[in-house]
Amino acid sequence: MSGRPNTRLADLFGLAGWSKGELARLVNRQAAAMGHPQLATDTSRVRRWIDMGEIPRDPVPRVLAALFTERLGRVVTIEDLGLVRHGRAGKRQGGGSELLDTVPWAPGRTAAVLTEFTGMDLMLNRRGLVGAGAALTAGSALTAGSALSSAMRDWLRTDPALAADAPDFDNPLYTADPAGYDRYEAAPIGSQEIEELEHSVEVFRAWDAARGGGLQRKAVVGQLNEVGGMLAYRHPPHLQRRLWGVAANLAVLAGWMSHDVGLEPTAQKYFIIAAHAAREGGDRPRAGEALSRAARQMVHLGRPDDALHLMKLAQSGSGDQVLPRTRAMFHTIEAWAQASMGKGQAMRRTLGRAEDLFVSDRNDTEPPDWMQTFRDEDLYGMQALAYRTLAEFEPGAAAHAQYYAEKALALRVDGRERSKIFDHLSMASACFIADDPEQADRYARLALMSMGSNSSRRTWDRLRQMYRLTAEYADYPGIRELREEIKLALPKEKGRGGRSAPA
Repeated sequence: MSGRPNTRLADLFGLAGWSKGELARLVNRQAAAMGHPQLATDTSRVRRWIDMGEIPRDPVPRVLAALFTERLGRVVTIEDLGLVRHGRAGKRQGGGSELLDTVPWAPGRTAAVLTEFTGMDLMLNRRGLVGAGAALTAGSALTAGSALSSAMRDWLRTDPALAADAPDFDNPLYTADPAGYDRYEAAPIGSQEIEELEHSVEVFRAWDAARGGGLQRKAVVGQLNEVGGMLAYRHPPHLQRRLWGVAANLAVLAGWMSHDVGLEPTAQKYFIIAAHAAREGGDRPRAGEALSRAARQMVHLGRPDDALHLMKLAQSGSGDQVLPRTRAMFHTIEAWAQASMGKGQAMRRTLGRAEDLFVSDRNDTEPPDWMQTFRDEDLYGMQALAYRTLAEFEPGAAAHAQYYAEKALALRVDGRERSKIFDHLSMASACFIADDPEQADRYARLALMSMGSNSSRRTWDRLRQMYRLTAEYADYPGIRELREEIKLALPKEKGRGGRSAPA
């Protein structure tokens, strides 16, 4: 007992709206349902947890995490509740979820963490609570990019598995704690099953790109949960490496889909899990790309300084084997962050490096599957986004945004509708800034036509930013009609932590 209030628990307790007596009764009922009928909690004990910083023994932290997760409609970990016993890292305090915010965690813990976290996430899906309360706490649970990168920098640089570019199967800590798994689901698998899992990632990835992250997020999280169970067994090294690759790919996709629908803390935690899964499989570039996703998330939320911290870590932690095209992609994210801060010269230099790296890639090495979707149109699309963002500070940059958006749109023929929507919005916004409302109206309507069949919340965030630019032309009959159509089409804002960056 610290003698000081547990502010984390107190804040979440206030959001939940329970009385102390009500929480005590819920703990006893939930504990019994989880197989602990002997647990007897009362109001005075709840008061000690909140006001005196007392940390209850297992299974109470797990019980509280489950209760708050259901109540608030987002995954709440034991760490979020401030109930981790520090100084006892080798002891398991009720599962793996409390390790999620302790970076790095020990080798062999990644499977336990992803299994428990996905299990909590699926519980929200089953009960229809995802999104219901997420907006209330979306921003407060995000870790700043600088803090996250500081915590992970030494881990990425010194991890023996990554340094050798191979998993450390002889490490005695490698075998995960079996308490973290549903044993009836876990089983050893062979190469055919892993091929099917790898194919499922491709299918999910294509669906996400076409329709947005909301429709298949539950399926991806469920698949990742099953992979966590498979990792409970020690497979031959070549299969184990591939299985960790599947876990990393699914975790990145779960994070990206979560970000796409506005579940920001959940998304960030999946990106961290993905980086750890890549580490376990000895894939440094994959770990770096996972962190670059967290950086893109930060720019979207209006935190470009945090994004730059994360991009430094992603680039330095990716190792020497990363392909030029991957480094080019990293630079486009960095350039977007710089544009969001009005740093035009730095942005142009960074985009120049991205172009040089992109064209230097001779395609003589087969790119990893997660890089095969960064093609010419994606480079152009990111350049358009960066210049459109900079145009908020330097209106002359709008012409460059139009140029690159047009090049991107000319190549968007593969069904990745969400990217096409973003390109249309970049073009429309750039046209408004360049004082060309007729062209802006045309591209805005093209975006609006596709958004109704897409589940991406990020597209609506960008549309709101474009809508702001229409105010100057509100007296134009066509733009007046466009504004009315947008107002009717926009989902109602529920409030969210952070803010969207300019589109």
